[in-house]
Amino acid sequence: MSKLELSLRLHQRILFGVLALSAISLANPAAAAPPATLPFPFLLPSPPPMLSYAPTEPQFAAPSEDEDIAYQLPARLRRQIINYATREAPGTVIIDTPNTYLYYVLGAGRAIRYGIGVGRDGFTWSGMQAVTRKAEWPDWTPPPEMIARQPYLPRHMAGGPGNPLGARAMYLGGTVYRIHGTNAPETIGTHVSSGCIRLTNADVIDLYSHVSVGAKVVVLPMERRADLVRATR
Repeated sequence: MSKLELSLRLHQRILFGVLALSAISLANPAAAAPPATLPFPFLLPSPPPMLSYAPTEPQFAAPSEDEDIAYQLPARLRRQIINYATREAPGTVIIDTPNTYLYYVLGAGRAIRYGIGVGRDGFTWSGMQAVTRKAEWPDWTPPPEMIARQPYLPRHMAGGPGNPLGARAMYLGGTVYRIHGTNAPETIGTHVSSGCIRLTNADVIDLYSHVSVGAKVVVLPMERRADLVRATR
């Protein structure tokens, strides 16, 4: 082969190589472009902060039957089993109006004693009644005579934690009086009601579990306090 032929073939190979590189460049421009220069040091953008979502609707707890847990009764008014001499039969309820105690007679010289709130001046009463009905979270319908004294009172209120009758009620005979709970436990030990007997919700729930419909209820008069004072002189 002559030098001329060798030179021609060499030129052909060079030309084919140039054409091949051009085709690659057209097919993949990114491969042909020089790599971008990154700043030093290599800083990557910070990821967006994680977001936490709180519920937008308020959360409500189920109503508790013991709404008076935050208030601590004085020691003498707290529920306790004591020695108590009486001729009344077990299951009898005795209301000691002047000393603001309620006794549930257990028998054998024992009773459960509860602190209570009783009628204010002019609204105390005494005598014997029987439990004629029991109710859990009772509705409240103030009697007409109470409405006459306090016309701002509601004519009816559904049972619940905000109801003045509290968690339980035991109705006494055909009277307007009840043994019931209260949403104002700080009134226990005072003379505050219109004649009803009130206990803390925790105590009235406990008493309710013991007392049966038909149980005898003995309400002692306020005058007993004067009798006791004279007896100790």
